[in-house]
Amino acid sequence: MKTNRVKAALAAGGRAYGAMVFEMFTPGLPQILANAGADYVLYDMEHTGLGFETLKTQFALCRGLDLVPMVRVPRGEYHFIARALDIGALGVMVPMVGTAEEAAHIVSCTRYPPHGRRGAAFGFAHDDYQGGDVAAKMAAIHARTMVIAQIETAEGLANVEAIAATEGVDALWLGHFDLTNFMGIPGQFGHPDYVAAVGRIAKACESQGKAAAYLATDETLAREYIGRGYRLMGYGIDQLLLQAALANGMAAMRAAGMAAMPAAGMAAMPAAAKES
Repeated sequence: MKTNRVKAALAAGGRAYGAMVFEMFTPGLPQILANAGADYVLYDMEHTGLGFETLKTQFALCRGLDLVPMVRVPRGEYHFIARALDIGALGVMVPMVGTAEEAAHIVSCTRYPPHGRRGAAFGFAHDDYQGGDVAAKMAAIHARTMVIAQIETAEGLANVEAIAATEGVDALWLGHFDLTNFMGIPGQFGHPDYVAAVGRIAKACESQGKAAAYLATDETLAREYIGRGYRLMGYGIDQLLLQAALANGMAAMRAAGMAAMPAAGMAAMPAAAKES
């Protein structure tokens, strides 16, 4: 079965870089991300309407690629977590984790008895429809399955040290927008309380050998949070990356078109066309 090189790298104190996908669930996407150098792809089910059938296809498209498929499920409930793993996720991220007890429940949903409560189904997508020794499969699945708890509420921040200490949790992902909302400072990412929270999450992870994680939307933020000790990094938001690249191209074409137009042609153009 496929191993999880991202989990292994982070456990060894290394770093991993990837993409979080919200919109572009196309057949070629996993190969495009792998070509770009991504270590992993993290699909979002919380805000996108992404369903399990589409997600299963995306996981299948990751087969044969050196790309680790993971998913953010809508909530930390068994039926979301176990189904995501059964269709091929090598890791799950759960939003708004508030306590160590909640984190332990999430971990239990990813482990087979006696270590957890995950239901058994073998010869399915998650084990590549293969046969083999069931006990060996379960051990391999436990070893590769990554659990990411999002810290994005005041409760989660208050309990961040205990959540980081929870056995089976591999990373804490800073949900920056939601965290500022719950702290009563929406969108104020330079606020001293938020800056302190960023450091507190990183410190809690470091003390337990876990990885602090963050989604950077530009190169400046990527460098900043890596410098703050964040080792599991996502870059960009797929639709915004496309929109920004297309906007730059459109602007360049319009500028080139204006520069190539004779002065007489410019004078005859309608005002609206000149302004565009």
